[in-house]
Amino acid sequence: MTTHLQGSLFDQTDQLRLGPLDGIRRTPLGLGAWIDVLPGWLAGADELFEQLAREVPWRAERRTMYDHVVDVPRLLAFYGADDALPHPVLDEARDALDAHYGDELGEPFTTAGLCYYRDGRDSVAWHGDRIGRGAREDTMVAILSVGTPRDLLLRPMHGGESVRRPLGHGDLIVMGGSCQRTWEHCVPKTTRATGPRISIQFRPHGVR
Repeated sequence: MTTHLQGSLFDQTDQLRLGPLDGIRRTPLGLGAWIDVLPGWLAGADELFEQLAREVPWRAERRTMYDHVVDVPRLLAFYGADDALPHPVLDEARDALDAHYGDELGEPFTTAGLCYYRDGRDSVAWHGDRIGRGAREDTMVAILSVGTPRDLLLRPMHGGESVRRPLGHGDLIVMGGSCQRTWEHCVPKTTRATGPRISIQFRPHGVR
């Protein structure tokens, strides 16, 4: 698959290395929701992007919307609890997240969903991860982003000011508390020239 990634000027190493999580910063969103953000958690993230873009068995999906079958505007891959992750550093990332959030979450992260945004035309619409337990329980979804930064937007479900976070080049965001039930998030399309991005979403069992 052909990609053109503009590397980060701030991440010039090709050695994949996770930083400590003690520098992560929490922002309360209201309604019991919060986000934790740590820019540049993964050093060498552009190298991981290239490997994932090349080696993951990406699939294109089609879905029914408003009585029409349409292409999902991104490529997808999913790794269940018993599946080997596509790179050892993702196992390290999941282990680090379990160690940091285990007491608060009360369970491990078990699955990994990957989304490949090839350019500004790829996107994901407003939604919450409410398939399964996320519809009725507080939970966490941790997202590691590699590649060109794209904006992640969050907004209260019943109206209010949105929050914008550009994520890429090894950035981490964790959405927790009631975030999946009381807030929505999206990656909007953009007409600006932008390179590709891959997000890796770690979730507990039964949250999609």
